[in-house]
Amino acid sequence: MPPPSPPVPAKLREMLKDYPDHIEQLQKALNSVMDRRIKSTPPFEAAVWALEDKLEGFIREARIELADAEASGDPKAITQAREKEKLMFSASFKRHWLGDESIHAFFEAAEE
Repeated sequence: MPPPSPPVPAKLREMLKDYPDHIEQLQKALNSVMDRRIKSTPPFEAAVWALEDKLEGFIREARIELADAEASGDPKAITQAREKEKLMFSASFKRHWLGDESIHAFFEAAEE
């Protein structure tokens, strides 16, 4: 039986509900924390870094999409891309998800 996976913080799941691929990428990043060979960094800290890295990548992707939309001149695409960029930027703020109890509880239990 495989060990349980660390939960993606609920606030991030809620914010990114229209982007299931992004949630899946966050889950994979959290899973990689549990699979890492070097264990010198505390697991919770490594999980935070993994989430931050993925979220920063989402912002970069959204900015590229916005630039492409602006180049196309399509007002609807521009509006959608701006909204996506704003959402990804907002999701990247740790204050939205760092206090999630489920992720804290998971890593506290994993350290025992």
